[in-house]
Amino acid sequence: MRRIGVIGGGAAGFFAAIQAASLGNSVTIFEKTSKLLSKVKVSGGGRCNVTNSCPEISKLVKFYPRGEKFLRRVFQQFSVPDTIAWFESRGVQLKVEPDGRIFPISDSSQSVIDALKREASKVGVVVKTKTEVKSIVRSGHGFQLGFDGYSEQVDCVIVTSGGHPKSSGYDFIRPLGHRIIDPIPSLFTFNTPKDPLRSLPGISMPNAHIRLEGTKLEYMGPLLITHWGVSGPAVLKLSAFGAQWLHDHMYRARAQIRWDATFTEEGLRIALHGYRESYPKRKISAHPLFQIPARLWLFLNEQAGIDSGLVWHQISKKQINRLLENLFRFTIEIDGKTTFKEEFVTAGGVRLDEISPDTMESRLVNGVFFAGEVIDVDGITGGFNFQAAWSTGFVAGISVNQ
Repeated sequence: MRRIGVIGGGAAGFFAAIQAASLGNSVTIFEKTSKLLSKVKVSGGGRCNVTNSCPEISKLVKFYPRGEKFLRRVFQQFSVPDTIAWFESRGVQLKVEPDGRIFPISDSSQSVIDALKREASKVGVVVKTKTEVKSIVRSGHGFQLGFDGYSEQVDCVIVTSGGHPKSSGYDFIRPLGHRIIDPIPSLFTFNTPKDPLRSLPGISMPNAHIRLEGTKLEYMGPLLITHWGVSGPAVLKLSAFGAQWLHDHMYRARAQIRWDATFTEEGLRIALHGYRESYPKRKISAHPLFQIPARLWLFLNEQAGIDSGLVWHQISKKQINRLLENLFRFTIEIDGKTTFKEEFVTAGGVRLDEISPDTMESRLVNGVFFAGEVIDVDGITGGFNFQAAWSTGFVAGISVNQ
């Protein structure tokens, strides 16, 4: 029986510990806080977005701004169908929502937490909370894990300590020789403090398109206007793929919003002029077009210099062109970001070229494994980060005996 120390009691930590213990090893999870599976608890508004219904690995890896090539090898060992089967065989019935996200039928993250804790207990995993690992030191054929005032000997270590907002959070790993890519935020909303658009909080569009000016970075999907700026899946996904570029630009940039991703410039031009010809005496502000919410339609008219009392035959071609511009490429000034503190996702961590994707073992130190967000992998919103946690955790857990 080998002694395995798992550092971190999150999704990847529990999954790795369960696999390692099921192979007959003595496994202990060391969690520095008093809370276990804290991200599982709060994810998806407390419902836990377990994974995403994307069974094809070639498509699945495209949802990871960092780690695509690495994860291709990992997912060949444990992917979406495996995740679904694992949880459902342990009593967590799952459902697929229209956008592909998969949640427990219970709509409660507690269902997922209970299943993980139950399985961990069943296979004999020991869990220690408020126990922070300060150091990992090679000792004989194993490792000494250093804590405040004492140490414990283990044969293998699986590091699943999660992402850290500060580079210092990885300091206990650096003495092993691993290089850390400094963490930066991923998955955040755009603040637009000077933009009058903020006067419309709560308005959303189901399929908008947003692009960062000066780049090829773009995304489409639901977009939400907030008190601070813009949010919603389209913005969060764009922030993930644009994490490094936005960081380098101090989160100051211009973005263009197309309120409906299906709009074409010429199609809008024909539609607006056609409406003007067909309804010359109809008040423009009172009859929103293109299924745009009334408040947003009025706002876009005002920004085009179209008074709320005007009818279609009273406006000039110049005003129509301005309205078209606002519909097709409404420009916002980004100045800052808002991250979700409980669900923060970081880009950065342990370099992937120093880890084997076939085993999750360190290429530098035999017997040290990594899984979850501690490595330089992150996915967009929609269950992809949890899928990476389950998969890397599974591979690390089954590899400790190899």
